[in-house]
Amino acid sequence: MKLKKDYYTDFNIKAAVRLIKLALKEDIGTGDATSELLIKKKSVSQAELLFKESGIAAGLNIFNLVFRLIDKNVRIGFTVNEGDKISKGTVIGILKGKSSSLLKGERLSLNILQRMSGIATYTNRLVRLLGNDSIKLIDTRKTTPNFREFEKLAVRIGGGFSHRSGLYDMILIKDNHIEACGGISETLKKVKKSGKFRDLKKEIEVKDLSEFELVLKSGKGIIDRIMLDNFKINDVVKASEMNKGKYELEVSGGISESNIMKYKRIKGIDYISAGSLTHSSKALDISLNFVT
Repeated sequence: MKLKKDYYTDFNIKAAVRLIKLALKEDIGTGDATSELLIKKKSVSQAELLFKESGIAAGLNIFNLVFRLIDKNVRIGFTVNEGDKISKGTVIGILKGKSSSLLKGERLSLNILQRMSGIATYTNRLVRLLGNDSIKLIDTRKTTPNFREFEKLAVRIGGGFSHRSGLYDMILIKDNHIEACGGISETLKKVKKSGKFRDLKKEIEVKDLSEFELVLKSGKGIIDRIMLDNFKINDVVKASEMNKGKYELEVSGGISESNIMKYKRIKGIDYISAGSLTHSSKALDISLNFVT
């Protein structure tokens, strides 16, 4: 499986800079008291960036951005590329600059790199287990507050794809919307009647085959994608056969390493969404060690 190289196409660099600045302010505050106590102002150090476990490198450009915002004179040389598969014990980069600058950026840069690399590694594992390039594995809004840009970027680096960015760029009608509207039929009528958001893609969630059948009959020209939420495998197959390619189909609900392979040979599925990509991925163990 080849990893995509256009990871940053949908990345909001301005938002990233703003969030990193806020995180630096949170961490540094009025200053790095320990370094001010112990480290000479002119002291220069060199450090190695070490992968202590195997995984996908994700967030190298963000790691670099942290130090650019702290001290533009810090030099970072990576020996790997974004999205590369890294073996345990590999030194992937060398940093050189003022000791105080390296110490100021150490924790934040590692926190981001570890989190993003963990998400990319887990995403890549699920993509490989799925083993079907015609089905796109996509993320959800189950992300860490104020860290969505980075987490969705990590999913893309790992071989997955992004779903909507937020509540503003796609219509996703879920069970609570449907309940509040009085059912599937009434919901579809409201969407059809309204002149709002005609340029936004529209998706609706269904919880069983009877709801799916309602959308099949009444959703033409209104709905673009149907989400099969927590459907049993047999019902996913039935829905795909009933659909006959009329709508995009998305499978969602409890997708994990233990069950994603079950969808590999089902024809007619366009997407599988998994909240676990961002809410359950384990951060990768990466360290920054001073060597001089």
